[in-house]
Amino acid sequence: MTGQSSPRRVVVVGAGMVGLSCAWFLQEHGADVTVLERSAVGAGASWGNAGYLTPAMVGPLPEPALLREGVQSLLTRGSPVALSGRLSATTLAFLAGFARNSTAPRWRRGMAALGRLAVDSLGAFDELAKGGVPAEVHERNIRIGFTAGQDTAGLEHEFAAARATGQEVSHWTSAGHEPPFSDRITQILHLEGQRFVAPGPFLDALAGSVRERGGEIVEGAAVRSVGFGPGDLQVDTWTRPPHRADAVVLATGAWLPELARRLGVRVPVQAGRGYSCSIRLAEPLTGPVYLPGARVALTPYGERVRVAGTMEIADRDAPFDRHRLEAILRSIHPLIDGADWDDVREPWVGPRPLTPDGLPLIGATNVAGVHVAGGHGMWGVTLGPVTGKLLAGQIMSGTAAPELTPFDPLRRGWTR
Repeated sequence: MTGQSSPRRVVVVGAGMVGLSCAWFLQEHGADVTVLERSAVGAGASWGNAGYLTPAMVGPLPEPALLREGVQSLLTRGSPVALSGRLSATTLAFLAGFARNSTAPRWRRGMAALGRLAVDSLGAFDELAKGGVPAEVHERNIRIGFTAGQDTAGLEHEFAAARATGQEVSHWTSAGHEPPFSDRITQILHLEGQRFVAPGPFLDALAGSVRERGGEIVEGAAVRSVGFGPGDLQVDTWTRPPHRADAVVLATGAWLPELARRLGVRVPVQAGRGYSCSIRLAEPLTGPVYLPGARVALTPYGERVRVAGTMEIADRDAPFDRHRLEAILRSIHPLIDGADWDDVREPWVGPRPLTPDGLPLIGATNVAGVHVAGGHGMWGVTLGPVTGKLLAGQIMSGTAAPELTPFDPLRRGWTR
């Protein structure tokens, strides 16, 4: 990669957390950036998620316990992990790969790889703030509530693995019986040094900063192909003239295979859809709350609380299923006090982009100058800025970032 001149014109496809972060950091290196978005800023998995910035909890989704739980959950109506709709060839390939990667040794390797991103993830948010992105990032402990019979051993094992990657992870436990938890919660683990954001306002602020620094964001611009034009790269949309570029970044989340497969990226990307809404509590929530038994996150959201959860393996464009959201609310009803369950607003669904090994796809494709950044699963918000920083540096300097080596999008062994 060395010895090449830095690209001047870069097109980023996708205006979620990952795509906008790539655009912002490319601008830091002096690139002229255009962002093309098929819908609107943050319209994919970024907008309605819990907004956790939790490097201590970052890890690959495939692991033995989740595989055992997942098989049972897929057969249980209303469970946190669900399979919906017809099984496509891509979904079958994903599930087979997920099962192969759900072993302890592969989980440890995945933790080591993700840890190299997670350890610098909050620092990348600090760089955005210092660079003028006018968005609030809140530092709070995350309170994790356990019912009788549940224990903290699984999470503490994950925290130990995070420490082994260089993170500072501190936590302590207390008895339950503090708002918003009901008396069903008998133990609370307090995870220190984490943060949270309101994803929508943060994305608006990040997009505004990209524009103020001279970048263009074109919404409603679905890209149909990327290839070589006269003397440079050409990005074709369905409704607008082609865009010329010296480099292209594909950051389209669950829609990544539409363009990336033609460029040699064979790893299946499956939509793991998450649902959210907002409710009102009798006492304001000051920091994030997580209920691991239900796999549901609660986050302050203005004067309300955002409730987010479920992992629905389904088509990325499937319609909103209100029964999924109702199942989330039912699962936490006995665990939370003071909620107005009749005042449910802002229902949302978004497709998290999942890979079979739980590792994102970050780096160059088979077409010179075209790169991908996606497949972060549940960690696109936490890892978006650090991904953008490292990939932008790699693209503009022509020097490979060693932290990105495990995420090579041309991973061997995928033939579909």
